[in-house]
Amino acid sequence: MRHVVVLMAALATAACAKSADKVSAAYVSPMQFQSYSCQQLAQEAERISARAIALTGAQNNRATSDAVATTVAVVIFWPAAFLVGGDDAQTAELARLKGEMDAIEQVSIQKKCGISFQREDVQKAS
Repeated sequence: MRHVVVLMAALATAACAKSADKVSAAYVSPMQFQSYSCQQLAQEAERISARAIALTGAQNNRATSDAVATTVAVVIFWPAAFLVGGDDAQTAELARLKGEMDAIEQVSIQKKCGISFQREDVQKAS
């Protein structure tokens, strides 16, 4: 019985959604932003940042819900393990947005736009 509980815990934990700070940026080519003016780069960075902040909160909520479901599954009721969502399109979108911000920052630096990119603590955003 103990082995079953350990196996269920391992499977449930593997399926948990990552918190937003654990989502790595996907590679996005800076080439798609090369034709942008500095003003356009700043506007695009603002748009992406606003969407990323919203997704950060949603991603962190999902990670918390998955952690609770995992705990319930392991400790109380194993069928609750099926409630654990894991990573999905939302996680992929957050990774893409992080990659786009990196690409915009690279182009901004190349063009000497002087745009300040601040890396806010993800935990504060949620």
